[in-house]
Amino acid sequence: MADDCFAHPRLAALYDPLESDRPDLDPYLRMADEFAARRVLDIGCGTGVFALLLADRGIEVTGVDPAAASLGVARGKPGAERVRWIHGDAADLPPLEADLATMTGNVAQAIADPRAWRTTLRGAYEAVRPGGHLVLETRDPAVRAWEEWTRENTHHVTEIPGVGPVESWTRLIEVRPPLVTFRATYVFAADGEVLTSDSTLRFRERDEVEADLVAHGFVVEDVREAPDRPGKEFVFVARRP
Repeated sequence: MADDCFAHPRLAALYDPLESDRPDLDPYLRMADEFAARRVLDIGCGTGVFALLLADRGIEVTGVDPAAASLGVARGKPGAERVRWIHGDAADLPPLEADLATMTGNVAQAIADPRAWRTTLRGAYEAVRPGGHLVLETRDPAVRAWEEWTRENTHHVTEIPGVGPVESWTRLIEVRPPLVTFRATYVFAADGEVLTSDSTLRFRERDEVEADLVAHGFVVEDVREAPDRPGKEFVFVARRP
């Protein structure tokens, strides 16, 4: 089930304006080139930012996401007809034979339930062709990123075209390793509406992710850093034999 920040129509429409700078996607575009990927599965595609960047390169893209509101935003973008959008999760995929499957934007951490995580890895394995790759990222728990999730550190007022000023901030709710829960708050100046979205992320250790990938049939070829967040993220590169 998607969090309100992705599933609520009014909040889903804020995602791109609030996250307009996406240097985190550049390494994934380079990896699509590195693996000569012509067919890509974007798991947790959200509002379609990465899927559409791939489609701009002539790549055949399938984007899957459980949040209908986020997919609604994606489908309304220019060029959206070049992407196959699927409402659901990795268990709902047709046969794909993808060269590459991706989980960008810490999507892997949002899959906090162990059963859903296993289903996702199984679906990813079945979706990529033999020799194809799965690439995903997750924050290094040792960095304790959640300690920065305070109102003081995250408070912004953003002018949203067609909406007006929106005040937003994040506040930590609970830390019970490996789970971390936080609340995002949004205040719409135009009508005073206040919306909140609670999210729980799972901070997996590096060896745990590697073991999970191997258990689902993958070979872990590399564990890299996220170039825009050195020392803070693990980027796993796994191959289906």
